[in-house]
Order: sequence, then structure tokens, then C-alpha cells
Amino acid sequence: MNTHFENNDISDEEIKSWLREYRETNEKKVKTQLRTLILHYYLTLVKKIAYGLARRQFDPIEDIIQVGYVGLMKAIDQFDESQGASFKTYATYRVTGEIRHYLRDKASIIRAPRELLELSFRMNLIIEKLHSRLGRSPTEIEIANELQLPLKRINEVFEVDRRKQTISLDQVASFSDNEQTLGEKLIDNKYQEEQHLQEDRIMLMEAVELLPDNLKEVVYLSFFEDLNQSEIAQKVGISQMQVSRRIKKATDELFKIITLKEKNQS
Repeated sequence: MNTHFENNDISDEEIKSWLREYRETNEKKVKTQLRTLILHYYLTLVKKIAYGLARRQFDPIEDIIQVGYVGLMKAIDQFDESQGASFKTYATYRVTGEIRHYLRDKASIIRAPRELLELSFRMNLIIEKLHSRLGRSPTEIEIANELQLPLKRINEVFEVDRRKQTISLDQVASFSDNEQTLGEKLIDNKYQEEQHLQEDRIMLMEAVELLPDNLKEVVYLSFFEDLNQSEIAQKVGISQMQVSRRIKKATDELFKIITLKEKNQS
């Protein structure tokens, strides 16, 4: 798994100064650049938490990282340094909570005990068999008798099937003239998130272009090519320690460039 920065590259006080500036500025472009700087710095944390919570899940890790990314954005917007906690501690809490909430809600809708899922498969075969024999749809009692199971158990299976059907990606999510399936809506939302991230990166690049070439290079490789410090060191031909120092200096310079831009505009 790639890592963007070592945890000790930037101090918590420096992060708090970024967050204070982010909270106080009224310049939208500056605010976006500061947010993107903080988001990229903590993207490693999001990935680490996402991989840790996804070990026993069947969800694509990319989706879980996106959910964690939402939690990180909420942490940036709602962090209150007067409470005494470090931003990293608060961000960990919000990212973890967002992912756990997503997995819990998804599990409550989709997942069911394995025996019920297996029974659902058997029951659907029996329904087809009875329908062919009777020439009509069988009643719940007839299904229960055929399977030699209590009626309550048959109703539980029907409930599992109903919940699975409710979140079908073919289900229409809107009843307006411009109808959209839930699958199309999910794809659209994910596309918008990625589009916003891309727009934020473009804005940040404006500030990156003002850095000296040696600093610009390590920022580009870390932010935009998602290389870790060891990979950057190998590619550039310097030590990992030098990469760490350059990234630290580059992020300090980026913060100065972004905040100076705001002062010049005010």
C-alpha cells in the first residue's frame, strides 16, 4: 500500500494552522487549495483504516476508501481544536465512524444468515416446481408444507428476498420524468466525487507550479503519481531522508504560497 507522507513530516501544530486558515478564509479558491493539501496529507490514514476495516468485507476497497474520504472531509470542516484532541485523532475517529456506519448499514440491508440465503435458493426451486404442478403460484402454506418448515421460517426467507430486491441496482430511484436506476445514481455520485477531487488537484497544481523544480518534482510524484517515499527516492536518485525533507519543505512552501495569495487578494 502506498504512503504519501511519514507521520512525523508535519507537526500537529502545523496542521492546526492549516485548519485555522481554512476555517477563517472567505476566498473559495484558497479554501479549496488548503482543503486539498490537508486531504492529500491524510489520504494515507484513510487507506490504512479502510484496509483494516475491509478485511472481512466483500465490498470493493475503492468504495470503502471513498467513504473514508467523505469522513475526512467532514473532519476538516468540523474539527474544533479547543477540545484538546489532535486533528489526527479526530480524523481517525470520523473516518472510522463513517466507514463503520457504511458497512453496518449495507450489511443490515444486504447480508443475511447463510442458512437463510441457502434456504432462499431451495425455496425458489420449490416455488417453480409447485407452480408447474399446480398451474398457479403456490401459497406460503403450500411452500411450508413442501419444505416441511414452519410458516414463520418461510416468511423470514421472503423478507430476505424482499430486502435484496429493494436495493436492486435495476430499481428506479426517482419517479420524475428523468428516471434513474439506483445503479446509475451510484455511478453518477462516484463520478461527481472523482470529478471534484480532480478539480481540487488542478487548483493545487497552480500553487505547485510556483515551487522550485526539486520540490515540485517530489510533490508531483507523491500527490499525483501516488508514489511512496522509497519509490520517489529510487526514481529521483536521492535518499529517502532527503525525500522526506523535501516533502516537508514543499508542503510548508505550498501553505505559504496559498495563504500569501489570500492576503494579496484581500
